[in-house]
Amino acid sequence: MTWTRLRDLAGIPISGLTQPTRSDWIFALRTVSAGLIALLAAYALKLDHPQWAMMTVFIVAQPVAGMVLAKGFYRLLGTLAGGMAAIGITSLFGTNPWLLVTALALWIGVCTLVSSLLRNPEAYGAALAGYTAMIISLPAFGQPHLVVDLAIARCAEIVLGIVCAGVTSRLILPKLAADAIISRLKRSILDLAEYASGAFSSGDPAGLAALQRKLIGDAQTLAEMRTYARLEAPSFATRAHPVRRTIGQLLWALSAARALHTHAAPKNAALIPVRSELKTFVGELAATPGALDDTGPWVTRLDAIATRVREAPATPADPAEDRVGTITRLTIAADFAEALKQVMRGLDALRSPVSKPSRERRQPALVVHRDYHAAWRNAVRAALATLLVAAFWLTTKWSEAASTVILVAVVSSLFAARPDPVQSAWGFFTGTLLALPFAFLVGQVALPALPGFGWFTLFVVPIMVPAALGMANPRHVGVATAFAINFLAFLSPHQSMTYDPGPFFAGSASILVGILIA
Repeated sequence: MTWTRLRDLAGIPISGLTQPTRSDWIFALRTVSAGLIALLAAYALKLDHPQWAMMTVFIVAQPVAGMVLAKGFYRLLGTLAGGMAAIGITSLFGTNPWLLVTALALWIGVCTLVSSLLRNPEAYGAALAGYTAMIISLPAFGQPHLVVDLAIARCAEIVLGIVCAGVTSRLILPKLAADAIISRLKRSILDLAEYASGAFSSGDPAGLAALQRKLIGDAQTLAEMRTYARLEAPSFATRAHPVRRTIGQLLWALSAARALHTHAAPKNAALIPVRSELKTFVGELAATPGALDDTGPWVTRLDAIATRVREAPATPADPAEDRVGTITRLTIAADFAEALKQVMRGLDALRSPVSKPSRERRQPALVVHRDYHAAWRNAVRAALATLLVAAFWLTTKWSEAASTVILVAVVSSLFAARPDPVQSAWGFFTGTLLALPFAFLVGQVALPALPGFGWFTLFVVPIMVPAALGMANPRHVGVATAFAINFLAFLSPHQSMTYDPGPFFAGSASILVGILIA
């Protein structure tokens, strides 16, 4: 069977798995190294759950340094908020199990509501605050006096992982968000030119729709990277407003091109030369190698095109043609040229040396859509799912069901606001299931016979490096991240590992069941 046939059967690109880039290898080796450092430090500090320090490294790991800092920062805030909530809820209701789980379920619902109204990484921090309270409170069930110690230990483990991930991502061959913004913006301009070329020539509707979705996603990513870059270097704050303006102009140019495609009026004599000139321009821009190395000639041409379009006669040659429609289309065409020109100027501003902050405060509207109905639905669903499973746990008194309650809380809140939460949860389940046999072989067979950190490194690195490579690939990041995190959760590395398959499989089953229920 050929690689092509395997690829078709699996539905994934084999090249993405077998040919990682240099930056993928740097990310993978850096992440695994940071995880091992965090685990070793947790051993030295004698933390109760050292695996959480290493797991945190893989949870916050991102290819771009600013993304690590942002996710780590909001993970810290979420952990602190969840820890304080756990202390408060357990102190008030710790002696009454039903009131305790009800209060925790309501807290999960509130945090899911807030998370659904925010965007990453703020949304992640809000969701984390919800299920962190569950993670801390349930082990203190029946022993409320332990909740403060558990909260402190949890925060210490998380902070250790965040520090290790943040320091290594910033010091070891870092990939900076400021550089990523420039490269992604250049790619977006060329994609916009390709989209406009197809739009002005009645291109394939499916291809245009896919390119439009990509451009919208790239614009959202640029907005997020703007925040990450400010965390990497405060000096980038002077460029934050130009980036925002540029994103707004990019979206406006996309909207104008789409409007001209949707309302083409191909036989309108006044529009034919305008459409032809714009089509020629964007076609040359998309096809010219290194076109954006010097935007000066392109900006000059766009300025001239916009001027000619505005001065074009608005009266149709044919009296039967719609004069208002002609004026509207000409205005949109001029707006497209002007918006694309401003995007190129924004690219030049990003590539120029840092200057003093501009007094200009007028910004294009970048409105964040918040679906309150969906947010309330997500909140009610997460709270009810958590409460129902917790009720099952209290009724049956099955100790392993506590892990199921925690996983239901995690999955139902963390994936609630995703575009396709079921697919995200299924990917998480797939990665978790794949991690189970590896964790059993390493944790229950190899390490009890060959203890010590050296042997641990020898067994774990060949497993975690491919997982980290998968995390660097956008197609596999969900499954690979779930694999890495839950491999460590199943493994539960301690300085002395023992062969005890009964609790291992019972705990693993409760985790898998919790994910499926959620």
